[in-house]
Amino acid sequence: MKTRFLTIKAVTAAVILAVSAVAASAQTTPEKSLYERLGGVFAISAVVDHFSDALVKNPVVGQDSKNPDLRNWHRNSLARLAGLKFMRTLWVCEISGGPFKYSPTRPGSTPLGLENAHRNLKITPAEFDEVAAELSRTLDWAKVPAREKAEVLAAFAAHKNEVTEGSRSKAAAADQQK
Repeated sequence: MKTRFLTIKAVTAAVILAVSAVAASAQTTPEKSLYERLGGVFAISAVVDHFSDALVKNPVVGQDSKNPDLRNWHRNSLARLAGLKFMRTLWVCEISGGPFKYSPTRPGSTPLGLENAHRNLKITPAEFDEVAAELSRTLDWAKVPAREKAEVLAAFAAHKNEVTEGSRSKAAAADQQK
């Protein structure tokens, strides 16, 4: 009887130790990156593909935009769209903690930042917000969970000043001409 009691006590102690070890390992397991939670490069590229096509058709920032620079790009530069989709995919992969490196360039040029890449398009803050809204609709289309959607949109919004710099430069130049 005493041996049986010691065996039960030993098994109980072993179970408690095992449960404690599992709980401890669960607490130390690092959280998955946004890249992993989004589903990796294939899921990201599918979202970028849909998003990019939606922008072309968007009445505010696409082929019928009131902004002549955006309208012109979406009507006359679509041969570059596949490469732009690739670059956008790399950007999302990198900012979400993935293994890919985004290195923005113009054809035949050296690397440039988001500000310079978008300056000639003269994107206004309102147009940027419409692009963000299109991104939000695309994330909903892809059924991206709320937490991940919020993180993607926050990463996008963090670059609003850079991307809209060209419109501020245009406005400043117009004010100087008055």
